[in-house]
Amino acid sequence: MTAVKYDDLLLAFDFVGSAPPTEHNAYISLDTGQIYWTSELNPMEEDLPDDLDSSDRYLAIPHKNDLNLGMNLALRFVREELPDHYTLAKSFFRGPGAYRRFKQFLQSEGLLEKWLKFEADSVEQALTEWCGEKGIRILEK
Repeated sequence: MTAVKYDDLLLAFDFVGSAPPTEHNAYISLDTGQIYWTSELNPMEEDLPDDLDSSDRYLAIPHKNDLNLGMNLALRFVREELPDHYTLAKSFFRGPGAYRRFKQFLQSEGLLEKWLKFEADSVEQALTEWCGEKGIRILEK
């Protein structure tokens, strides 16, 4: 069974999710547990395996949207904590700077810290479930 450190997995997951889907990618070697990072915008200096694109021995780390951890998570939080502001919160996600506006709104409502914990817990749960489904063991959580 392949094993990865949670902190390494989280960094790679954040990297993949920091751009639109397919712009940043990260892969776990199923043989060694090593994580390889790639970007279409800025090619990485790291030596990548020659068979990264053709072998089934590398597993792509999902984008946050693949695990419903993007806008859907933010709106779920608002639905639970500020249901009267759901339409306003949804409007934040219609253009650039959505998360900045969303976090400013939560700050003004005194809920930013609660959101950050909710988000971190949700990411940890989703990554743990994903790893379980893929047969990857998480180390040092």
